[in-house]
Amino acid sequence: MDKGEVSRLFRLRLAETLAQSGLTHSALAQRAGIDRSTLSYLLSSDTDRLPRADTVAAVASELCISLDWLLGLTHVKRLGADIPYESIRTDESGRTAAVERLGAYIPHESLQMAESAQTPVDETLVRWFEEAVGYKVRYVPTTIPDIAKTEEVLSHESGYFRTTDLDRAISVSRDKLEYSPLPETDMEVCLSRQALENLAAGGGIWRTLEASARRRQLDRLGEMAEELYPGLRIYLFDGLAHYSAPYTIFGRQRAALYVGQFYLVFETTEHIAALHRHFDDLIRAAVIQPVELVRFLTQLRDEYCSGE
Repeated sequence: MDKGEVSRLFRLRLAETLAQSGLTHSALAQRAGIDRSTLSYLLSSDTDRLPRADTVAAVASELCISLDWLLGLTHVKRLGADIPYESIRTDESGRTAAVERLGAYIPHESLQMAESAQTPVDETLVRWFEEAVGYKVRYVPTTIPDIAKTEEVLSHESGYFRTTDLDRAISVSRDKLEYSPLPETDMEVCLSRQALENLAAGGGIWRTLEASARRRQLDRLGEMAEELYPGLRIYLFDGLAHYSAPYTIFGRQRAALYVGQFYLVFETTEHIAALHRHFDDLIRAAVIQPVELVRFLTQLRDEYCSGE
């Protein structure tokens, strides 16, 4: 965002939060240690100038809101200021900090870490899915989409995870499935065609999964792709030409990159936009489009699973 857009969002969000707080302009100015005229200036629609970093930090601290949200860097209205007011206002010697204008401000909530539950279906992801209802969700799964997993596959995968609470994993998977058919749901899934070929052929982690179970999983994925289209669109890219780590983009709110034992969670607009661009590239590179997926799954089933 340019300076004018940051200034506009700052004014809108400051006015909104001030109205919700019940504080008068004079009360907030006094608590934040700024002049009443300075606060009026910040709320004025006649200027695109950015306020001082120490000023906005003090206001955010008093209103108990996130600096990132106040500046339009994230869509998550987190309680509590990102960094202490004093850490921006002064340096170690007590002098005014070098950062004078918000144009030089670096977000302090650009990256967070969330522990993975280490189960076939992660309840944290389910909660984030629910919070993103009404927004487009874009998803690169670790293996196959969680919402399409059969109970046999969940049971099989539970042996590879730290927790083996299969009944809970199945329950969570059903909860996510109940979310998916909602009219406002818009989900795009991208994975490599080789991931499904590996499943069909019984390679890798699927080596000990019986062919009949693999066949039922392919059928289940095809049924869901047909039933939920166009609210659910699954694209396959060529894993020999492209690569993606597993991640999920939950609308404008957050994106979670899975790295094995935990998630790297991004809530800033800039980082979410970067992952959207990456996902767009995967879609452009798709060799199997959503309308072609069922036919491809049928071919895999007939080639690898029909005679076993």
